[in-house]
Amino acid sequence: MYRFLLSRHWLITLLIALLLIPTTIRLGFWQLHRHEARVDRNELITQSLAAPPVPYDTLSAEPGFAVPKDLTWRAVTATGQYDPAHEFVVRKRTDSSGDKIGYFVVTPLVLADGKGSVLVNRGWVPSGSSAAEYPAVPAVPAGQVTLTGRLRADEAASGSLKDRAGLPDGQFNLISTTQQGKETGAALLGGYLELTATEPAPAAQPELLPEPNHSDIGPHMAYAIQWWLFTAMIPVGFLVMARREARDRRKEAAEAEVAAVAVPA
Repeated sequence: MYRFLLSRHWLITLLIALLLIPTTIRLGFWQLHRHEARVDRNELITQSLAAPPVPYDTLSAEPGFAVPKDLTWRAVTATGQYDPAHEFVVRKRTDSSGDKIGYFVVTPLVLADGKGSVLVNRGWVPSGSSAAEYPAVPAVPAGQVTLTGRLRADEAASGSLKDRAGLPDGQFNLISTTQQGKETGAALLGGYLELTATEPAPAAQPELLPEPNHSDIGPHMAYAIQWWLFTAMIPVGFLVMARREARDRRKEAAEAEVAAVAVPA
């Protein structure tokens, strides 16, 4: 009764099922790996933010230093004087709510120990009346300050972050010590500082950036389970369809037999 499985239609259906099974298994593991990466990232951020702050120049001691993954978000301190002459803004950035588009304000801090300068992301400000207009930015504190912040790696062009030329003066799309070093000739230490506190506190400052989200693990584990459930459903579905086809064929054969007996000789 199951010889119909050797038909062209059923062989193609079986082939599709056999191809889908390893595909859905791999998709499940892909989502599992994304879940594990998210958990690892959250743990790294939690540990970095909880660690006691260390001087910035003990982690990034030279220009061109590439901040490694295990130091990203590390709490750091830096003491020096701001260099407002080389301040710039970074376009297309959102406020802490994620609803408003504006700019990040980045100002170099000349370190008091003479080891160089560090870029400081002082926070977010709203856009001006046009994209070509430099936004209103609170002035930097005068004199020597001590900053606390989060260590970040230079941004690289990817997705919506593009390093485009021809922007208005003082506006950029990326926070890059390499780019700014070429622009200004300053000895900028690698990576930059995302400001969280200033001592003494200024009268006004850009909106400070919130801590990165390090509690949400995302939906990836649920997606992995869904893919594996779908994997299990493929052979079950094929079996159900085959049994239904066999039942229908038996019913048709029985009806045909009854009809043949009912026909008068």
